[in-house]
Amino acid sequence: MATLFGNPHLLLVITTFLWGANTIAGKLAVGHVSPMMLTVGRWAIAIVFIWWLARHEVRRDWPVIRRHLPYLMLMGMTGYTLFNVPLYSAAHFTSAINMAIEQAAIPLVIFIGNFLVFRIRTTSRQWIGFGITVIGVVLTVTNGNPMKLSESGLNIGDLMMLFAVFVYAAYSIGLKAKPDIHWKSFFAVMVTSAFITSIPFALWEATTDHVIYPVTLQGVLVVLYAALFPSIVSQIFYILAVEKLGANIAGLYINLIPIFGTLMAVAFLGEPFGWHHAVALPLVIGGIIYAQTGKSMR
Repeated sequence: MATLFGNPHLLLVITTFLWGANTIAGKLAVGHVSPMMLTVGRWAIAIVFIWWLARHEVRRDWPVIRRHLPYLMLMGMTGYTLFNVPLYSAAHFTSAINMAIEQAAIPLVIFIGNFLVFRIRTTSRQWIGFGITVIGVVLTVTNGNPMKLSESGLNIGDLMMLFAVFVYAAYSIGLKAKPDIHWKSFFAVMVTSAFITSIPFALWEATTDHVIYPVTLQGVLVVLYAALFPSIVSQIFYILAVEKLGANIAGLYINLIPIFGTLMAVAFLGEPFGWHHAVALPLVIGGIIYAQTGKSMR
């Protein structure tokens, strides 16, 4: 376990694998549990676990938490609520291809945001590595035919995903300002914020005809998965990895999400595995490795 937590690259691989599975879960949720109920449900379960896990650290860190409470609540709302609400909603309106491509833009937004906010210079290796990973992502999500990108324009689902991209990039950049508290305390407060800020969305949905009641067994299983793995395990791993590598390098791993998502779609949904998958995977991994070699720019 100590080896796992001490290896930020392994943490990021596991994180993106779980997030890739979350994309599949979002698709499986359609027709079984509504987007806002899925969002509030996952954080309702996660908050119980994390407060039990972090109760001692929160008590010890409370003076620092109180001074930074607005920042911590804003981070939880941004990274956890305002990202997942459009992500799950977009699954109802746009294709998996578009969603994957748009998530691949997160590292680029992180690069630009880090420069604008913190004047962190992005190295040429990071730009080249980013470009290599994008080529792999495009090959994967277009089934080896990049011309597919010109076949459809932006719809409401695409706009939701673009909003989610900017939101999660902002969250990643904001992690640089994390106060000096234990990661358990940090995560506990942000999960609390995510739960609180997701309630208004769920209440609004309950007043519309979009809510699904009762939630099916498949919907319950999706909520449980989202609560335990994308909500708890992967978010903790991402926080720890950004602390050690910085948002620029950690953000590059986000391009593994559509790769893992595609592979899981092949394994669990019966979609065919093509030559482009075999080419794309080493491109994405190679781009990440290339970007993180040489002088590190945090």
